[in-house]
Amino acid sequence: MSQLIKITLPDGTVKEYEKGTSGLQIAASISEGLARNVLAAKVNGQVWDATRAINEDSSIQLLTWNDGEGKNTFWHSSAHLLAEALEALHPGIKFGIGPPIETGFYYDVDFGDKTLDGSELEAIEKKMIELAREKNEYIRTDISKKDAVDYFQKKGDEYKLDLLEGLEDGSITFYQQGNFVDLCRGPHIPNTGFVKAVKLTNIAGAYWRGDENRKMLTRIYGVTFPKAKELSDYLTLLEEAKKRDHRKLGRELELFTFSEKVGAGLPLWLPKGTLLRERLVNFLKKAQDKAGYQQVITPHIGHKVLYETSGHYEKYGKDSFQPIATPHEGEEFLLKPMNCPHHCEIYKHKPHSYKELPIRYAEFGTVYRYEQSGELHGLTRVRGFTQDDAHIFCRPDQVKEEFVKVIDLVLYVFKALGFEDYTAQISLRDPENPSKYIGGDENWNKAESAIIEAAAEKGLTTVTELGEAAFYGPKLDFMVKDALGRKWQLGTIQVDYNLPERFELEYIGSDNQKHRPVMIHRAPFGSLERFVAVLIEHCAGNFPLWLSPEQINILPISEKYIEYAEEIKLILEEVGISGSIDNRDEKIGRKIRDSEVKKVPFMLIVGEKEQEERKLSVRKHGEGDLGNFSAEEFINYFQGIISASLTK
Repeated sequence: MSQLIKITLPDGTVKEYEKGTSGLQIAASISEGLARNVLAAKVNGQVWDATRAINEDSSIQLLTWNDGEGKNTFWHSSAHLLAEALEALHPGIKFGIGPPIETGFYYDVDFGDKTLDGSELEAIEKKMIELAREKNEYIRTDISKKDAVDYFQKKGDEYKLDLLEGLEDGSITFYQQGNFVDLCRGPHIPNTGFVKAVKLTNIAGAYWRGDENRKMLTRIYGVTFPKAKELSDYLTLLEEAKKRDHRKLGRELELFTFSEKVGAGLPLWLPKGTLLRERLVNFLKKAQDKAGYQQVITPHIGHKVLYETSGHYEKYGKDSFQPIATPHEGEEFLLKPMNCPHHCEIYKHKPHSYKELPIRYAEFGTVYRYEQSGELHGLTRVRGFTQDDAHIFCRPDQVKEEFVKVIDLVLYVFKALGFEDYTAQISLRDPENPSKYIGGDENWNKAESAIIEAAAEKGLTTVTELGEAAFYGPKLDFMVKDALGRKWQLGTIQVDYNLPERFELEYIGSDNQKHRPVMIHRAPFGSLERFVAVLIEHCAGNFPLWLSPEQINILPISEKYIEYAEEIKLILEEVGISGSIDNRDEKIGRKIRDSEVKKVPFMLIVGEKEQEERKLSVRKHGEGDLGNFSAEEFINYFQGIISASLTK
């Protein structure tokens, strides 16, 4: 007699199935169309193979390409397909790891003495499609640690043996599709036939285990899709992304540069980039002043003891810039990896009453973190960057109110800069692993409730992630989609019980007793460098008018009108409109084209008629001729645009 189990579907419907039924069979019982599209199954909160047997009462969600976890499973399986193709084409190669990433996957491979130059990628793609058409199942097998070690010893793959060292017997699984076997936890799609389109996008180097002292492997990046059209659309998106690449536009717009002599990952801001950066800083400073923040400044270095006290040295010390020794024996300093320990010491410089709280310290503080050279990327991953950091010291009963105010500030920043598509991620404790966190349940419950209530009060679109809280408190991260639909984490708000404890911060309460304040970390930009990179790519270098480093370009038709152009420039500068005069001996058409390439928002053309009538012929970037304006009319028009974009 068969045994039945109860399966709860996402809509709350409960159905009975025979014990051992798989997610794929459940999908088939609902509709054939669904079964054709199921990639994996989420069983009791864990993603499983769709073909894996379910042996107990469970809740289930069937995952397709439209689900993030479905795509993740698809791309993880595609990494195995890549490895199978590589092994078929290059027998004897060895494999590191092959995880899915945000878009696609990669596999780290040891080719021995051979190096890839990129010309081989097309043949690998063809082999992947050939293997995909075989529709080989991804077969999961539990295996003992001894048998797993024996298998990879025989195969001669030291990287898999290295991975096995950290695994416990009884928790090890192999996956096989076709002739390829891999050490893997899974899950995977039902068979290779789901993969219909392949593009290998890049080759890079990656040290094994991220250790610069170990061998450099070849990292092959790729992306796959269940339909050929989706690959075509993606490649079109890639081409647009290349045009928007902040490294390319940063050079063309003369915003920043890098120098090997200065050092990798240490950006040099050029005059136009510095002006853009200063405008961002002043914009946020003005908003912070209105919100009651006090500006502070801290040094670029700190005594090693400071970071030992905060816990940062224990966590980051080995992987960061090494201590700086002074002539005094045993005295060591560190380049500042973060601003919060300094702000704790500022708070501690005098006693505080509960009546003074909240105290809000803000700093545009430059910090330094050693990133491996292979991880550096333009402004998005650097070794020296400036955080728009602030730390709020408040009473526990003030946490929610302060959270709401910080959310308001973050949303104001997003609105002014054209980021309209975002989700707030509420990161909470893992209820199954309370030992990971410090602080009592009472404070945690208050902080988590405050974040959830604040997000709801502001009407934010949210996702909740259990286990994603920092060890010192819950947090709210803003995930922003740019104009190309790519996700970026911009803006974070974090609650911290750790540092007030470590630094023994106090305030005198209404009961005349000493209490610990709660510390809120917040950074709407995150880092200026990364924020500018994302902004460049989001707006393709067409910055909001108030932020543009070169807002106007005055174009005299000939040298006879340069004097009038200089007069106009002075008038505009007096009201804060910045720009330049193109006084080259070039035809006006060439000057206009060059201004368009530089993405200057407004071109002001002056010739005989404009000089006689005290007018300007105004052209707008990307739109063309707007007609003739007096200087006063143009100023009013210009300021109206800025006022509309910065209205809170």
